[in-house]
Amino acid sequence: MQRRLDVALGLMHRPTVLFLDEPTTGLDPESRTAMWQEIARLAGGEGMTVLLTTHYLEEADRLASQLAIVDRGRVVATGTPDGLKGQLRGDAVQVELPAGADADLVRAVLASLPEVRDVVIAGRNVSARSDDGAAAVPVVLGALQRAGIYAASVAVARPSLDDVYLRHTGRRYSESESPDRNGSHAERDLVEASK
Repeated sequence: MQRRLDVALGLMHRPTVLFLDEPTTGLDPESRTAMWQEIARLAGGEGMTVLLTTHYLEEADRLASQLAIVDRGRVVATGTPDGLKGQLRGDAVQVELPAGADADLVRAVLASLPEVRDVVIAGRNVSARSDDGAAAVPVVLGALQRAGIYAASVAVARPSLDDVYLRHTGRRYSESESPDRNGSHAERDLVEASK
């Protein structure tokens, strides 16, 4: 209710530009969806410019006509959600490794495959780019099996804003929320403007 009241107070004077800072934080899924619909209505039907800061990449993808990714106080990427995702050619092939898998061996095996590129290993999770993810899956799994590594799971996904964030910052968004060396959380926002 407090979030809804904050937005209502911001709208009382019919501004041409509305600034919203994390408007859906702490909302349940139903309330979040209702807030998204209202923000879209304001930006579309009312012709209002909405400047929104959010840590929810799904929210940015759904609501923004233009966005900027800000990392440690510096803009690292700008554009439309589809345009930024389009810069990442192909699909993401994501493999979950078994416990104790040798990351160096996995990296070497995947580096030798022309079907994949941009291999990132984070713990048991491997992410690689491929022009044709569905065709790359059997090649990747076969190469790993020949090396004695049997994947726990595999998935193919279209590029997401999380992939865009990873490309521009070198880490997944969820990893960026961990405390820095001084124990404080560095500010890492995804800022978007809709009109």
